[in-house]
Amino acid sequence: MIAAALNAIAALLHVGCIVFGAPWYRFFGAGERMARLAEAGDWRPTAVTSGIVAVLSIWALYALSGAGAIRALPLLRIGLCVITAVYALRGVAGLLYAAFGAGADATFWWWSSAICLAFGIVHANGLVQVWPRL
Repeated sequence: MIAAALNAIAALLHVGCIVFGAPWYRFFGAGERMARLAEAGDWRPTAVTSGIVAVLSIWALYALSGAGAIRALPLLRIGLCVITAVYALRGVAGLLYAAFGAGADATFWWWSSAICLAFGIVHANGLVQVWPRL
């Protein structure tokens, strides 16, 4: 349930970027290019961010399904393993990038990677708890 809540919060924060535009893109580290495109009314920041919202929302549903709060979704075991792996790999790879190659963007990479790694740990913990009944 915690993993589902984290995914839902992340999705809602991304919706906030779409709704509130450039200041939110800047605050959350999406980069100056994305912020400027949003200010210019370009469709790309909304499209990219909408895709992220969709993925995070589906991941929230899979976490809810794994917790037994909603019906079992297709390929539940595989889906939860993939979600957990994506978060963990993004976290570790991002931390390595922050340490060795991010340059001026290092702060964004440290924070976002730490968050992803924490999400991966929460997902892994939940997965271990529910694995026998999946």
